[in-house]
Amino acid sequence: MENEQKPVNKVETLSKDMVKVLSNPGQGLIKDIIHQEEAHEEEKKNFSPETGKNKWMVAGSIIFVLIALGGLSFFFLNQESLVVSVKPQFSPLIYTDESVLLPIDELNKNQIVAEVIERLTVSEIKESAVEGIYLTENKEIIGLRKFIDLIDGTLVFDRNNFFDDNFLIGLVNRKSTDLFILAKIRSHTDVFSAMREWEYKMFSDLHGFFGVPINADTSYLLTKDFEDGIVQNQNARVLYDKEGGIVMAYVYGDANSLIIINTESAAREVINRLAGSRIKK
Repeated sequence: MENEQKPVNKVETLSKDMVKVLSNPGQGLIKDIIHQEEAHEEEKKNFSPETGKNKWMVAGSIIFVLIALGGLSFFFLNQESLVVSVKPQFSPLIYTDESVLLPIDELNKNQIVAEVIERLTVSEIKESAVEGIYLTENKEIIGLRKFIDLIDGTLVFDRNNFFDDNFLIGLVNRKSTDLFILAKIRSHTDVFSAMREWEYKMFSDLHGFFGVPINADTSYLLTKDFEDGIVQNQNARVLYDKEGGIVMAYVYGDANSLIIINTESAAREVINRLAGSRIKK
């Protein structure tokens, strides 16, 4: 009698079955599902705020946002302090054949007058040429308001800025040394009252620049009135001497220009150049 072999009961655990399944090429879909689940669990761990690494990242993000909000708040609350004051730029009012910068730092009125007169005597401009003289303080060109202040002038500037701060002291003709002061205005009407008021002290404020000393022969001019006149076919206000000659006058060169002169030749040259500048524009 043949020996009977007892069947071997292969008890396989669940883990062994899974190993077989995973090792079976036909079960690729199951392996993919398991791997995806494992990857998903790992991804959840990486993005979990409970991990130490992510806790630091969250804290850092919050700090960054707070700093950004603080910076924006500071900017909007202090934007007035960020405003930069830009100084006005002075552009030539007329064409000048030559221009000079004349420093007047820490000079009083008489010294400023002396500097300008000295410049007139050494100028080498030709006949009918114009030299522009720009007064400077701290290496910057001064404006009309500063000029009037430095010479203790009495011209009153209103709040409406009818007078532009850009102005020019100029010399016409080397031989006759005709001086002029050119200022820009908004209109004749706007400055009419201020100029009429200045007439009482204009000669006192400016006589030195136009080479007229105050002495026994000229002191009467300090109280003499300006009169209506015509200069180069333009309405003008004129201070005449006893012989009827022009001592000082102001004339409107165009709708936006005021010229203070002591000769008609100076007025003519400036008016012609104002007209020329308008044509070029």
